[in-house]
Amino acid sequence: MKILVINSGSSSLKYQLFDMEKEQVLAKGLCDRIGIQNSFLKYRNNGKEFIKEVELKDHNDAIREVINALTDSEHGVIKSMDEITSVGHRVVHGGEKFYKSAIIDDEVLSTIEECIELAPLHNGPNMIGIKACKKLMPNVPMVAVFDTAFHQTMPKKAFLYALPYSMYEEQGVRRYGFHGTSHKYVAERAAVMLNRPLEELRIVTCHLGNGSSICAVKYGKSVDTSMGYTPLAGVPMGTRSGSIDPAIIISLIEHDKYDSEMLNELLNKKSGVLGISGISSDFRDLDEAADNGNERAELALEIFAYQVKKYIGAYAAAMSGIDALVFTAGIGENNSSLRKRVVTDLEFLGIEIDEEKNRQRGSEMDISKEHAKVRTLVIPTNEELAIARETLKLIGNR
Repeated sequence: MKILVINSGSSSLKYQLFDMEKEQVLAKGLCDRIGIQNSFLKYRNNGKEFIKEVELKDHNDAIREVINALTDSEHGVIKSMDEITSVGHRVVHGGEKFYKSAIIDDEVLSTIEECIELAPLHNGPNMIGIKACKKLMPNVPMVAVFDTAFHQTMPKKAFLYALPYSMYEEQGVRRYGFHGTSHKYVAERAAVMLNRPLEELRIVTCHLGNGSSICAVKYGKSVDTSMGYTPLAGVPMGTRSGSIDPAIIISLIEHDKYDSEMLNELLNKKSGVLGISGISSDFRDLDEAADNGNERAELALEIFAYQVKKYIGAYAAAMSGIDALVFTAGIGENNSSLRKRVVTDLEFLGIEIDEEKNRQRGSEMDISKEHAKVRTLVIPTNEELAIARETLKLIGNR
């Protein structure tokens, strides 16, 4: 069974084609600058890669080019699109209606559309990708895999805000959480690495990238997570502020005449480690600048690590203990100095890392000291494979 996985953004579309018999990636790539000048398709299979400059007016064009590449007589990996048995779509927000993945029908599409208000930067593009696929592959079953679904096991004490209860009942204002597909995948891999049942483990998973979130996974279920109503909450990120005192917003409106567009620009695109450092949102740039004595770059790194550390401690308390700490995503997987900053002074929890092991990168590894009571793991996330597995599980049951 061959499953195409689509992750659609506003001007980009990532794809991977899996042969699920061996969970093998046959081909993958990216359509970028959709609807913008100088658009292109990036395509890779068997270690070979090419880039094709092509006009991509919209996502229909992008999907069409993906199919053309996959079926190309020279570079393709399938003879025709008939070999694609199903398509799995990443959808960021499923609201409260989806606690698991769903086969896409008119009702599911309608609900995803309703959730655009909750995640306008993500669900809109996700919808465009789904509709483009349905137009070009009308008879191929499709599955929506929701970032928020894994967090639907959170209890009310964790997901409710201290606002009038009617705002939750009537407007759905609550903590939803994101990166759920990643948190679920790495928690399951942690159980395999530790050779212990997931149902017996208390794990804190740290998805640290340009967008970052922390999750408390107790016995296989999400019981709390740092992102909230939107992906803006939690720790500071590349350009996002993370959680701040809401009275700051009131002050900006009253005294600096900010409107909603200005606030969105400030909090989502000009804040985080970029705002603190004044240099970059890329942690590699910050590491280099800090090493060269830049105090604000050093401060940005300290603030980020401190906030992640606080969530780890809080979630260990929420779960009455911790058995494993997991680092994943671009920063979590590759930035050894950041990992060290985060775990420093957590020995009281039983978290201790081996400096030599911590220098490694790019693969699954246990970087704990041998005697450490809590295992610290680095696990590369694989959201696309997780989406393919979810799709196979649902389509296989049809």
